[in-house]
Amino acid sequence: MRLRSAPPARFDSVGKACDTALVVSASPELPLRDLPDAHGTVATNDRRDAADGPSDVELLERAEEANRALHEAIGARVVGQRDVVELMLVALLSRGHALLVGVPGLAKTLLVASLAEALDLGFGRVQFTPDLLPADITGTDVLHEEEGAEGSVRRRIRFLPGPIFHNLILADEINRTPPKTQAALLQAMQERRVTVGTTTHALPDPFQVFATRNPIEQEGTYPLPEAQLDRFLLEIHIEYPSEAEEREIARKTTSEHVGVVPRVLKADEVRALQALVPRIPVTQAAVDLAVSLGRATRPRSGDRSTPREVREYVRFGAGPRGSQALVLAAKARAALRGQAAADIDDVRAVVTPVLRHRLVLSYRAEAEGVRDVDVLARVLEAVT
Repeated sequence: MRLRSAPPARFDSVGKACDTALVVSASPELPLRDLPDAHGTVATNDRRDAADGPSDVELLERAEEANRALHEAIGARVVGQRDVVELMLVALLSRGHALLVGVPGLAKTLLVASLAEALDLGFGRVQFTPDLLPADITGTDVLHEEEGAEGSVRRRIRFLPGPIFHNLILADEINRTPPKTQAALLQAMQERRVTVGTTTHALPDPFQVFATRNPIEQEGTYPLPEAQLDRFLLEIHIEYPSEAEEREIARKTTSEHVGVVPRVLKADEVRALQALVPRIPVTQAAVDLAVSLGRATRPRSGDRSTPREVREYVRFGAGPRGSQALVLAAKARAALRGQAAADIDDVRAVVTPVLRHRLVLSYRAEAEGVRDVDVLARVLEAVT
């Protein structure tokens, strides 16, 4: 494995040169155990024993292969939506939760179900309705009777787990259930465990929620609270297919043959790739850009890079969790592309899905038809 340098990139708002990007090329001369850090330093070049599992470089190659294979596997059933699939894989490798937003009929549910089918992970679906109770998703304590010797009956309390006790959870139409039930997801999404009664139960590893939301229906729906929206790593908007894709959808979905999604990754492989992402190096310039973008969304931050649109149309901007999410998503995107380090291009690519749901727009923005993507486009332009 040999390291070589690429020309440094710059962005104006930070006012200093970016770190030199790291590019890794295969070579038998340097059998690296792990990836280099953001300064090009390799922790050790000792050979890893076969019993220790694959090296980080091998995992990086596997992540790139899995990215291609998962796109093909999901494409066997879903036509188009490649950008959406990539963002879903970013959320998967980041161990983050994702909110899929789109009008009915754009395959939101099918996308999540197809991803689960391509992975060797437990899959649970919860159809959110106005009468859904927290215990319907988390589980509850039930009285269990056991017949003992000589016909005696012993009663004990046993926990009956709900559908949330799976690796991948499809929370379908999450905005159709009252806030009481929505709040039941908060502890699960943040701490990956649930408390029922006086007992706390750990959720499986990995545990990730892919929720869907219909943006056009207001009757019988409950807006998600900001505290829960902030738990989602990404908000992924699904657009209408192109004309050619819609022809293919009409032909493919009305034929006798139904696409079969092959199994791509085993559970252990998914966990190994997820553990790799935090170890991916990130340039200092990428971290600076992520922080600058997050701060520029706050109307009262006093930051000179805050554009006029933010001060006029945003009530509350992204908190520190937004900057963290930008860096983590950038690392996952770099891993999926087989890159040895995350840079500012990775951060720029995930700005909209990471930050759009963390902005609270003002009534003026709604009255004037200003959208979150319009504000973020101006923020990105002002900062970079």
